[in-house]
Amino acid sequence: MKRFALVCLLATGAFAVQAQTFVDNARVRDVQPQYENINVPRNECTKQWVNEQRPVGEAPNYGGAVVGGVAGAIVGNQIGQGHGREAATALGAVVGAFTGDRIANGNRQEQYEVAQREVTSCHVVNDVQPRLTGYRVTYDYRGQQFSTLMPQDPGRSLQVRVSVEPVVR
Repeated sequence: MKRFALVCLLATGAFAVQAQTFVDNARVRDVQPQYENINVPRNECTKQWVNEQRPVGEAPNYGGAVVGGVAGAIVGNQIGQGHGREAATALGAVVGAFTGDRIANGNRQEQYEVAQREVTSCHVVNDVQPRLTGYRVTYDYRGQQFSTLMPQDPGRSLQVRVSVEPVVR
């Protein structure tokens, strides 16, 4: 365990001898904000008035069908005998119901009126909005010009990390 710690310490020391790093200031030449367009969806709704036809008048009279069905069943029951009596009763009830409905509602005509109602229709619209993503910073350091992308505007000067290493040939 002691040997491992000693090897790590020596390796770190050897690396530190090879490269030196320090912080210096560079002069900022130009800062350009960088934007990205993003889509922001939103609902856009419109309202319109439309004409529609609605039935007007009284509700249909079902009493005629009921009375006609009962009367037809009674008449059909009087006609048949045996199992034919059941069939005659059923047939009489159906024919009587149709006949009673025709008599009760036969002369009634469906009437309509035109009424207006409001209709709302919506659809999704994408708004394109610019969003600030960072700043393109151009700076000078020791006669050379560099450029980088930064999350905020650095101001008039910029701290830079300088690393010095010997060139191995």
